[in-house]
Amino acid sequence: MEGRVPPHNIDAEVATLGAVLLDPPALTRVVDYVRPGDFYRQANGRVFEAILKLWDRGESIDLITLTNELQAEGQLERAGGAAYISSLTTEVPTSANVEYYAQIVQQASLRRRLISLAAEVSERCFDDTIPTRHVIEEAERRIFELAETNQTRGFQAAKEVVKRTVAAIEKLYHNQEDYTGVATGFHALDNMTSGFQDSEFIVIGARPSVGKTAFALSMAANISIAHKIPVGFFTLEMSDMALMQRLVAGEARIGSQVIRTGMLRPSDFANLTNAAGRIYEAPLWISDTPGMRLLDLRAQARRMVSQHGVRIIFVDYITLITNENAELARHEQIAEVSRSLKALARELEVPVVALSQVSRDTEGKRPMLSNIRESGSIEQDADVVLFLHRERNLDQESTESMSVIETELIVAKQRNGPVGTIKIAFVPRYTKFDNLADDFAQGAEG
Repeated sequence: MEGRVPPHNIDAEVATLGAVLLDPPALTRVVDYVRPGDFYRQANGRVFEAILKLWDRGESIDLITLTNELQAEGQLERAGGAAYISSLTTEVPTSANVEYYAQIVQQASLRRRLISLAAEVSERCFDDTIPTRHVIEEAERRIFELAETNQTRGFQAAKEVVKRTVAAIEKLYHNQEDYTGVATGFHALDNMTSGFQDSEFIVIGARPSVGKTAFALSMAANISIAHKIPVGFFTLEMSDMALMQRLVAGEARIGSQVIRTGMLRPSDFANLTNAAGRIYEAPLWISDTPGMRLLDLRAQARRMVSQHGVRIIFVDYITLITNENAELARHEQIAEVSRSLKALARELEVPVVALSQVSRDTEGKRPMLSNIRESGSIEQDADVVLFLHRERNLDQESTESMSVIETELIVAKQRNGPVGTIKIAFVPRYTKFDNLADDFAQGAEG
């Protein structure tokens, strides 16, 4: 950049300030796009800052009040002087195009900030004490922030919102879609939630060995294999091959123990090959980094969505994510992870489904929201909270001998829908969940 002038447009800056002085109410449109730091000429930034102070106090905005404000702050000369302030209104004939001027100022500011960011990233790349993944994550985060800056949305008239809403409803009608969100394949759950909605943070809680991972994997299989909807799956507890063995067992209808030991019959190989073929064609993306850091998870999730069009993300499970700040208390670390996953769902506009353990207090009884382990913020941040529950009085041997175990799926929280309890089937032989034969007849309880 040596010898090159950063992007700027002084004429647009002057026109923006002049338009506001000519028509002070136009400031309400300008502030959607620019702030004092967005002006390239520092004098113009100081003028705009003084205008905002007058506006904030409810005082009139004109050449006299603006000059007095700058003089009182000791900034008049640094803002160009009284003569420069007076000249601002002569440079623009009308305020009609003030938004256009402000957008030009904003675009130039964004380009300067991007150049500055590129220089910072370049400098950090030469610092061997900073891990490479930290450099990438920080750069990615800052670029996303800049992109969001360029997506200002003000308020809208109801007539505009209702037009878009009706258009969306008509689209659903013509598509004959049963659900507005991503259908999980569990019919009673989808009927209650209309599928997992974009930007929602969904938490699935259960005690160990009840089947959190199996339930999440069953949903991921339904979504990616049966419906060809791209899915991202972060498995922090088991390896990608262990996860795939479960997936293959369920899809091929071959016992999980048979898969693990390799004691297959000749007839099993046809089912295995067919199942592997269906999984091979499925848009399913798996990350199995143990102890994954929060920043790495966010970075990978962004790439899954941008590069592969992933429509839903599963995280197994939330308390295994490593926070960058190890000095924080455990509950504060989990709270930060929870907030970050919720923000990620909104940023990427996809459902984020995170698994969580519940406290020992629930042993032998139905879990409640207050039983989510480690942090109450998970309960607060979640848009939907689901609990898996079944009686734990069966030993493992008798459990594995049963063909189907009826399991309660408790919808304990749903911001935009009903709560209640539905029944699903756990199939121990395949370590997967499925619909009960009569689930279409079920209604929500409670």
